[in-house]
Amino acid sequence: MFGKKHTNVKPAHNIPYNSPLKTRRKSLFFMGFMVFVTFFGGLVFGLYSFANFRYEVTPKGEVSETVFVVRKGSGLSKIASNLETQGLIKSAFLFKLVTKLRGNEAKFKAGEFAITQPVSMASIYKTLSEGTAILYPFTAPEGLTSAQILRAMQGVETLVNDNPAIPAEGSLLPETYLTPRGMTYSALIRKMQDAQSKLIDELWDVRDENLPIISKSEAINLASVVEKETGLGGERDLVAGVFTNRLRRGMRLESDPTIIYGISQGEPLGRGLRRSEIDRVTEWNTYKIPRLPKTPICNPGRNAIAAVLKPAETDAIFFVADGTGGHVFARTLAEHNRNVAEWRKIERARKKLR
Repeated sequence: MFGKKHTNVKPAHNIPYNSPLKTRRKSLFFMGFMVFVTFFGGLVFGLYSFANFRYEVTPKGEVSETVFVVRKGSGLSKIASNLETQGLIKSAFLFKLVTKLRGNEAKFKAGEFAITQPVSMASIYKTLSEGTAILYPFTAPEGLTSAQILRAMQGVETLVNDNPAIPAEGSLLPETYLTPRGMTYSALIRKMQDAQSKLIDELWDVRDENLPIISKSEAINLASVVEKETGLGGERDLVAGVFTNRLRRGMRLESDPTIIYGISQGEPLGRGLRRSEIDRVTEWNTYKIPRLPKTPICNPGRNAIAAVLKPAETDAIFFVADGTGGHVFARTLAEHNRNVAEWRKIERARKKLR
């Protein structure tokens, strides 16, 4: 009756136990880790802040200007190296580091840029990524053939000859174009063709009604003849009016420059036309064909294109040179023949003076 009591006491080794020593070790490890992270993070932040400061600060020095070239395809490393070589920055490594950290390494533009010193790296980056490259003018005079304009490009050392084919005759708009160093001939040709397409689209929409030309290509074709026939700019619309009248009446244009184009593709003959050349049948000789030439005979300018789409109202159907660079116009063949006779006298007088 008074025997031993039995109790359900679990063995002591099943009770979890953290000694004060283990707890202290864990706390010390965690504190050490946090100190390390804080120190390392502070170090990184400090270095980044210092790098940004160096990137943004404008150094002292005398004011000067340097032309810096970013060639097509140049990467950040090459650009940074060239900047350091030219003395525009102190450290190519620092320029690359901050530019990469800011995610800007792919935003550079090819071209030639003017950099005024002293200047910060940040300002240099902005100039090379957002600034306007130095531009050089290229002028294509009105009335040149496409082959002649392509040859004119060869005298411009800032353009790159990528050996393009000669553009279609009459497809270029003669003007002055601003081009960056390194622009290829092909790129400039596309720019000139785009400019002409835009212009003819604009002028076509406001053209006169009942013109004898039925397409934009015919307008360019006739404009090329007007361009080559015009010595004085103020006569373009009047010359266009004469040709418009002749086309309406079914008359041949009878334009000397179309004969020359059929002989030499627009290259100067260096002499007058021979009777055999006037009588030679080509697809451009408008003394022989009752229509426009096969193709334009040059690249007409905007004023010549505008003139054929809004020609002057005139009764004239003839014109001949007057000896002053312009022309004298006539409504009848008899009047025209008298004007031609006067022109022949001027020609003979000039020959005597040579």
